[in-house]
Amino acid sequence: MKRHPQLQDLSREHHGALKLARDARQAAETGAAGKLATIAERVVRLFAAELDPHFRVEEQGLLATLAQAGEHALVQRTLDEHTQLRRLVADLAAPDAATLLRFADLLAAHVRFEERELFEVAQGHLATGPA
Repeated sequence: MKRHPQLQDLSREHHGALKLARDARQAAETGAAGKLATIAERVVRLFAAELDPHFRVEEQGLLATLAQAGEHALVQRTLDEHTQLRRLVADLAAPDAATLLRFADLLAAHVRFEERELFEVAQGHLATGPA
């Protein structure tokens, strides 16, 4: 099914997030201090430039719409995961493999949740409301 226009850019941005999660996982699994520091710096930079703005668009637009439609459990899970990811990124100021791995795993799972569950439910609400 083709994504609603309001979801298309958000969905495209998920590809970059999955690549970042994969790279973070690989670096965490090596345990090499240099790789950890390099990828942690990249995660912090890309989080500020791309992921956090993506989260804010979702929170201010899509999640508000879904909350009004009564989809409180999906909205709360999304907000909780955004909060957890923000905390993990803050913790990467002092990078370690365990934190980087938790970030990678949560980011990948979060993207999958949004694509498979959140956006599927949103499609129905956006299709019936104003575009």
